[in-house]
Amino acid sequence: MSRTRRAAPSPGSAITSSPWILVAIGVIVMVVLLAVALGSVRGRRTFPTQGPTDPAMSLPGLPVAPATSPTGVGTASSPAARPVAPGLSPRSTVLPARPTPAASTGTPRGDVRPASPAPPRPAPPSAMTGRYGVVNTFDGGFIGEVLLVNTGRSAHGWTVRLTFPRGRLVTAWVEGAEQGTFGFDGGVFTYRSGVDLAAGASVPVRFHVEQAGTRPDSCAVDGATCAGL
Repeated sequence: MSRTRRAAPSPGSAITSSPWILVAIGVIVMVVLLAVALGSVRGRRTFPTQGPTDPAMSLPGLPVAPATSPTGVGTASSPAARPVAPGLSPRSTVLPARPTPAASTGTPRGDVRPASPAPPRPAPPSAMTGRYGVVNTFDGGFIGEVLLVNTGRSAHGWTVRLTFPRGRLVTAWVEGAEQGTFGFDGGVFTYRSGVDLAAGASVPVRFHVEQAGTRPDSCAVDGATCAGL
């Protein structure tokens, strides 16, 4: 008995006999093509990533000084104002120094004491000097003198004053020189020169006094105390 041998089915006949295989192959091909196309598009263009953005903060308007126009040819215009950070003033931020409280003087506020006057300056010493002496004594009186010397570098006038509280002036004169003027009032004898005494020169002023001691209470030449007392 002979057996009949069946021929094996070919791959092409299997594919043609099953249509779902063709559909699956087509889907796979389309997916591959789509993946390739998306990859090429992403390589060419980068899409921005959107995310949460910070809220915008409005800044206060700042006054801008207008630029001054040049006043003449060759004058440079003023530079443009620099932007200032918000919240900071373009003006100086240095605070004025706090006033220092005045030292307490022990007087209420508002009570201003008048300034004390400056003490008077002492008069410069006179170039004229004097020395007191007694020339002669006798009963009831004596003759005294004041020897004047000009120690300066120029001629000077002079005034001699002596005090004899209980005396009486008889007469007075300048020995060997031009006479001046004299007086006696309240026990004070005063003699003023008639001419200036030359620099380095000397002259005696003599006087006759009665009813007084030979030592006066005071003797001065141009306000300076005489020597010899």
